[in-house]
Amino acid sequence: MLKRMSIKNFKCFKNETVFDFGKTNYKLLERNIYGKILKGALFVGDNASGKTTAIQPIKLLLDLLFRDRDISLVLFTCLFSSEQITGLEYEFEIDGHKIDYSFSFTGDFFVEEKLQADGEVIIERLKESAKLQLRQEITYHEVDQSMLFLKRAYFNTKFVGSDILVKWFDFLKKSVYIDAYSRKVIAYGGESLVAQKYIEKYGVDSLNDFFAKNHFKYAIQYAQEVEKRGIRYKLDEEEGKMIFFERQGIDVPIPVFMESAGNQTLINILPAILSVIENGGMLVIDEFSSGLHNKLEELLVKYIMNKGENLQLFFVSHSTNLLSNSILRPDQIYAVEMEDGEGSRLYRFSEEQPRVAQNLEKMYLSGVFGGIPEYEAVQE
Repeated sequence: MLKRMSIKNFKCFKNETVFDFGKTNYKLLERNIYGKILKGALFVGDNASGKTTAIQPIKLLLDLLFRDRDISLVLFTCLFSSEQITGLEYEFEIDGHKIDYSFSFTGDFFVEEKLQADGEVIIERLKESAKLQLRQEITYHEVDQSMLFLKRAYFNTKFVGSDILVKWFDFLKKSVYIDAYSRKVIAYGGESLVAQKYIEKYGVDSLNDFFAKNHFKYAIQYAQEVEKRGIRYKLDEEEGKMIFFERQGIDVPIPVFMESAGNQTLINILPAILSVIENGGMLVIDEFSSGLHNKLEELLVKYIMNKGENLQLFFVSHSTNLLSNSILRPDQIYAVEMEDGEGSRLYRFSEEQPRVAQNLEKMYLSGVFGGIPEYEAVQE
């Protein structure tokens, strides 16, 4: 699991910024902890404050390792910094073992890269030269500077002989990224978690089980043709099947495209949530509040924390009702604030040492933790 992350000169984070996901001394919500590591974090703040950027270092690492597409690194460099090099560092803990990985780049080319397991150097790279130490040390020259050497090392060796590195990559590959606003889902293990593909493979039982156990007033079915009360929906053979909602008290199933934006968002993200709960990994969600009712957001966060073990949820939301000691611990919440000329800064709620009985939402809205927009009403 991800224990710590550090970035510098990364998009709107001009200065070195540390993300600490280790648990503090708070004695509440033990279900939100796995070992000594938090099962994720929430980022709140003003529009354009850097909330999405706060989760992008995780997505960038996963994209660089597992996606077969060109990634323009220069787009991740801070535009208002004189620094030429962007650096990222990650610390993971896997089965009690410590894995440190870092890389830096300038323009579209990697400059340095280093991987350590329990303090032992596995990979060391400087520009086009790299060393890999598994069973024996191998030196590589003319390494592709547009590609992480870690990716090449893994796909060439599968880290045979190092169980801890194999488990680390297994954890990473189980991760999923969701942009709830655009309904984009990326499963890094290769299996599609788009709702229709998921249902085609696994059926609707797991989704309907979730609805039933959480007292939703509807279920779904997946069919090519539905007819009730003289109303008939039928898709052509080449169109396949469609998701229909069946609501209590309404005899006519409703096609998913006629459902609310919130229900469409829920159906879109639920397969990914169930997958990560079952398998582990990191679930990274941007714009979590897109179309979802506040109470539904609360339910989903609690469900993930309660049901999942070896997983972490990193997400962005504007819903301040999630700022509650009954949902998340103070050390799981970060406010993000943009400072003129200096870029984005993080403020961890636990740094203010709020008491368990205090109302985190009211404290945030009153400005205690930062990350509050300062607008002024128009005077008429």
